[in-house]
Amino acid sequence: MVAVATWRSPVDRFFNISERGSSVGRELRGGVVTFFTMAYIIVLNPIILSGAVDIKGDHLGDFGDIAAATALVAGVLTILMGVVANYPLALAAGLGLNAFVAFSIASQMTWADAMGLIVLEGLVILVLVLTGFRTAVFHAIPSQLKIAISVGIGLFIALIGFVDAGFVRRTGAGPVPVQLGTTGSLNGWPTLVFAFGLILVVALYVKKVKGAILIAIVLTTVVAIVVEHVKKIGPQVSGDTVNPVGWNLNVPKLPGDVVSMPHFGTIGEFNLLGSFSSVGVITAILLVFSLMLADFFDTMGTMTAIGAEAGLLDEDGTPPNATRILVVDSLAAAAGGAAGVSSNTSYIESASGVGEGARTGLASVVTGVLFLLSMLLSPLVNIIPSEAAVPALVLVGFLMMQQVKGIDWDDLEIAIPAFLTIVLMPFTYSITVGIGAGFVAYVLIKLVRGKASQVHPLLWVVAGLFVVYFAISPIQAWLS
Repeated sequence: MVAVATWRSPVDRFFNISERGSSVGRELRGGVVTFFTMAYIIVLNPIILSGAVDIKGDHLGDFGDIAAATALVAGVLTILMGVVANYPLALAAGLGLNAFVAFSIASQMTWADAMGLIVLEGLVILVLVLTGFRTAVFHAIPSQLKIAISVGIGLFIALIGFVDAGFVRRTGAGPVPVQLGTTGSLNGWPTLVFAFGLILVVALYVKKVKGAILIAIVLTTVVAIVVEHVKKIGPQVSGDTVNPVGWNLNVPKLPGDVVSMPHFGTIGEFNLLGSFSSVGVITAILLVFSLMLADFFDTMGTMTAIGAEAGLLDEDGTPPNATRILVVDSLAAAAGGAAGVSSNTSYIESASGVGEGARTGLASVVTGVLFLLSMLLSPLVNIIPSEAAVPALVLVGFLMMQQVKGIDWDDLEIAIPAFLTIVLMPFTYSITVGIGAGFVAYVLIKLVRGKASQVHPLLWVVAGLFVVYFAISPIQAWLS
């Protein structure tokens, strides 16, 4: 009997779509969902960067220029991730990193010097990837600790979803740091819209509806537009006016224009080595080290979590094309600095696309193209409120949490580091802190139990670097 070869399209063959158990339709949906889930960065990055001033008292640039450059870099690098690494991972300006640049680095130097520092950090990480160091560190991490990283990130992105929707809020005073809503109960129409979106996405998912996440985002956005039209809620912050029950970021109302022409006033505004003369060699090196360590391990955790959710990891917990993924991520950090929009890094929100079925780089290409289109169609992108997009993060957080059963909780040598990794990510709002605490605890416990020889030499190095990272403020104060 002669086997009949199944015809496959060039796109299928290039991205290995069939081999990974996916389809072109699932990849397209996954790419769209990932874009919708992280499109907020086009607005949020300019808000953070344009709201700060450098040592001379100058602002980085026009809000629109920063938004356009943010979308441009995210689009180009996400497409590059899809084509070069064939991985369903999107990149954009890193939250946390951009705030660190805006309020901790730029306050000590000019914006050009600060962005030069970002370019330098990206180039250093690129060298670490090309020399094999970054990949070697990844392989040195115990497999169950990698699982803990994925689970911790799942809890972290679920918390991001609840906080961004106003479902969980800081109290600002008293013994309770956070609570449900502003008064301990659900209040405000935007929070109710989020609750509707969460119920909808869960219902569609358990009913196994194709495109559940995308459908939920679109329908919840429609509901949000109707609510805003009727109730006239407005944003949480408008000038000096604060409305605690307003929309968190985008106000969901139909725009007057559909297309707007982008301008790129921040691109090329960087001074590669200017920070060394501004703050001195030692301080500049410490700042690069802080940026690098956060970027270094955030990406490792993110790509592992995405791979675990997509079922792409090998028996050692390593994703396919790991080196290529890390190379593109390193280039993204440098590109973000060169474009004047802060370091770009891999986004855990990509898990929402994976939850929709994405398994290949085609989804990243779709997300990247949508970022590029958003430079022209920003008025349409801006109608999607975070309250409509972040229910997807809560659902994906649940999916990632399911991996916790892969950890041996009876083995204290891995259980305690895994626990610290998992809980400190959401508790500190930092992937890097969770990973660092887990590494340090793992090495310490092995040392205390007389099993130091079982620790990979690179983990000793990394644990030592994390100790420096955690103590960076007193070290800087002591050196100055």
